Amino acid sequence: MSGILSTGTSALLAFQRALGTVGHNVANAATPGYSRQRVEFSARPGQGTSTTYVGQGVDVGSLRRLADGLVFARQIDSSSELGRLEQVSSLATRVDGLLSGDATSLSQPWSAFFGAARGVVSDPTSPVARTQLISSGQQLATRWRSLDSQLATVEKDTDQKLVTTVADANRLASEIANLNRDIAASGSNASPDLLDERALRIDQLAKLVGAETVAQDDGSLNVFTTGGQALVLGGRAMTLDTVPDPYRPDRLQLALQGANGPMRLPTNAIGGEIAGLLEFRERVLDPARAELGRSATAFALAFNEAQRAGVDYNGAPGTDFFSIAPPRVDAHADNAGSAGITASVADVGTLTGQDVVLRFDAGTWSATRSDSGEPVALTGTGTAADPLRIGGLALVVGGVPANGDRFAVSPTAGASASLKVVLQDPAAIAAASPLQGKADTGNLGTASVGAAQVTDPAAFAGFTGASIEFIDDDQYTIDGAGPYAYTAGTPIAGSGWSVALEGTPAAGDSFALSPTPPRSADNGNARAFANLDTKALLDGGTTSLTNGLSQLTARVGSAARHADLTLEAQQAIHAQVEAERESVSGVNLDEEAADMLRFQQAYQAAAQVIATADNVFQSLLGAIRR
Repeated sequence: MSGILSTGTSALLAFQRALGTVGHNVANAATPGYSRQRVEFSARPGQGTSTTYVGQGVDVGSLRRLADGLVFARQIDSSSELGRLEQVSSLATRVDGLLSGDATSLSQPWSAFFGAARGVVSDPTSPVARTQLISSGQQLATRWRSLDSQLATVEKDTDQKLVTTVADANRLASEIANLNRDIAASGSNASPDLLDERALRIDQLAKLVGAETVAQDDGSLNVFTTGGQALVLGGRAMTLDTVPDPYRPDRLQLALQGANGPMRLPTNAIGGEIAGLLEFRERVLDPARAELGRSATAFALAFNEAQRAGVDYNGAPGTDFFSIAPPRVDAHADNAGSAGITASVADVGTLTGQDVVLRFDAGTWSATRSDSGEPVALTGTGTAADPLRIGGLALVVGGVPANGDRFAVSPTAGASASLKVVLQDPAAIAAASPLQGKADTGNLGTASVGAAQVTDPAAFAGFTGASIEFIDDDQYTIDGAGPYAYTAGTPIAGSGWSVALEGTPAAGDSFALSPTPPRSADNGNARAFANLDTKALLDGGTTSLTNGLSQLTARVGSAARHADLTLEAQQAIHAQVEAERESVSGVNLDEEAADMLRFQQAYQAAAQVIATADNVFQSLLGAIRR
């Protein structure tokens, strides 16, 4: 009797455990990260003789957690890439909207400004046209500043998101370390639910910072970044942190706290959302701000140069229309010397906007790109007479540098935030050419007086007139001084002025020059600055300002679109990985319902076995009592 009772009891307990497990699965069908559990049965060893054998029932061999380690590894890799792309796509789309949106882009005020400039060309004596040019200039400068301010806000938001994401990553790493300790303490009896909790947090951590896992003998998992930096070692969690940029304290960098203090981590050492934030900042936001500043710098300097080349309504040489800040130079926080560097734009045509790092070693300066570390050509010694020249800049070193001193040079980043209109008097707009020229009626050549410009306002202030006479077709004198060599296409320069000749002069030809009088209706200089939007000023004289702005918008839009497409592809990949995980670890309610019915029937049958054993036992007792 005891054999039948023992067998029935073992079955009853086993199927009770199985029903409990099915119920646990059903209860957690919607729990994130839950892996389906299954009871594994094993038959008890039977008893028998040489002629008979009697089974002894069933035991619960183990409670199995249905999970695939390879699928888990793919899942955390996919989560890391998904987190990275979500940040790049979201933020790049935000910048694209700023640069291309009708309410925020430069398109409308840019067109309005040059439309106003052409209005001055049409009627250079009109106070209304001149006032409209100043007003349009102020609107354009305001839009440029606003756009840069919006990009600066995006940068601040990126830094704040970096801080909060680092805090979340540290919390998850700490929780993983705690779970490692609990799992290691449980040994082979670790609860499947603890393993699920750890796996869920590792997946969440991977989305934030990227993760790779290495299993240990005690059941714990060590977690590393994609670049191999340890985040969790057994029951100990490392700490990520944000530290100020050594060149720009207002900007944050990612670091890992170590025994010797924080160690800065490069972008390629991590993954997930943090990598996406840093990648966006380095590859989308910084280049966009630099290019926006390059366009603003080139525009302001070119327009000022054109304004200074003419004379205003009162006949005085033109003055600057715009003001803009010089290139930014930031010293490294660890510099030991007393050196400081001032920068100015020497050549708009070769201005690149690329941030560089200057380093002083063994008495010489060298330069590298700040983003890639590639060497950059550098000339000059750094004195005022022979400044360092790089990327269209002139750099003058003051003080005494020490070996190892470094400086970050940002030629145009943030420059558009300083663009302002400084000319307030409409009469000060230099619409007229500074000179009026007349060819002698007896000239034999075909030359005529063309475009003229002021080259030195102080010297030109005393100009009352000049006479140019050609000794032969390649030599001339100015007011009897000379002779000077003449090259076709090269302007003739005098004291504070220059003038170009159109056509070919002949020996004996002469030209009389006189200053343009006040209140002149001449529009020669206005024609020059009204066409600056289409003049090839950038990239060595191959790209116009309008095309440069269009290319900036196109580049950011292309980066945003590429990020969107890549994100869509990764989302599809991640969905496949999730589906694969669900096929292994997900709870199928139909399957669980079938198991519940099967185990319920088995439980009832086991109970019937026990009842039968009891009836037999009671019958035996009754027979003995008789």
